[in-house]
Amino acid sequence: MASSESQRTDSILANPAPLGLMAFGVTTVLLNISNAGFYPLDSIILAMGIFYGGLAQLVAGAFEFRKGNTFGTTAFLSYGFFWLSFAFMVMLPELHLAASPSAASASAYLFMWGLFTLLMFVGTLRLNGALMVVFGTLALLFFMLSAGAYSGNSTVTQVAGYEGILCGLSAMYASIAQLLNEVYKRQVLPIFPVGQKN
Repeated sequence: MASSESQRTDSILANPAPLGLMAFGVTTVLLNISNAGFYPLDSIILAMGIFYGGLAQLVAGAFEFRKGNTFGTTAFLSYGFFWLSFAFMVMLPELHLAASPSAASASAYLFMWGLFTLLMFVGTLRLNGALMVVFGTLALLFFMLSAGAYSGNSTVTQVAGYEGILCGLSAMYASIAQLLNEVYKRQVLPIFPVGQKN
């Protein structure tokens, strides 16, 4: 009896992926417009990083856990905590609670996120083309930002900013495609499922 009730509950749970992808995408675009040099990193990006990029993705990850989606749980919780760690990494030195990261430590931080993302990219090869683009461009973004941080070359960081804007827009596309396809109960925007015709 408990099992059938659980199955009924699972069937009426909303899909949390559009929320998580949109939260990631919008925040990523805003940060990388800054990386591209259009405006400085300021409180807007930090607030978005804490609340939309951070907390909204944690909510999405928790609901992916409830739905039994290990990939979604790992992705949304990890990147939600990435955004929180990023915001605090910027804020703590300003509050005189920790030293600013060195070029080497910032590069290592970004490199490890790139490595994690590359490993997650392997999982997207069994999911869909839209997520392949999101994770592929995100891995490249982290590695480019790592190189820029280590070398101190602002041009590398600026080019990474433009690539990061594309990454964020791809996540927004993956989000709205899932949402509209579900609302209209037909394919409005393709997500290119692996092994299926679109």
